Amino acid sequence: MGEEKPKNCPFCGARENYIKLGAEARPIVNEEIEISEQTVKNLKATYDLEVKASALYVCMAGKAKTYEIKAMYKRLAKVELEHAVIATKLLKSDRPVATIEGCDDEDIENFKKTILLEENATNLYKKFAQEASENNIRILFTALSQAEEDHIELIKNYL
Repeated sequence: MGEEKPKNCPFCGARENYIKLGAEARPIVNEEIEISEQTVKNLKATYDLEVKASALYVCMAGKAKTYEIKAMYKRLAKVELEHAVIATKLLKSDRPVATIEGCDDEDIENFKKTILLEENATNLYKKFAQEASENNIRILFTALSQAEEDHIELIKNYL
């Protein structure tokens, strides 16, 4: 729709260097690849983490004190859910099922919890990238790790 690439993917948060235009685009979810048992395990863990994060951010959006923070958490919830969708497509499993997570009534406590969650995800995806025997999966987990790092930087702006 636009003339140039966005800084980050509006759906999954991947950085610009992963974004391809039109005919160049070859999303990993459209490729037929065999994945190892370790990758299956890691994708299932990704799914669990991302569904939980999405639900948590929906809760945080609902308790946010300002529209800006509410909108930010709603956006993060959608990005995390997209990460879960990617995992389900690669696993050839059902789409994500929404869950309910509790959160704090205070924004500052939710910011702290968000940073811990995102740091955990970042480190986990770096580990998963190292464990991946499939090149495209290694790239996927690297992109996910970077997207989670960007979420940390976003939240730090509010502390």
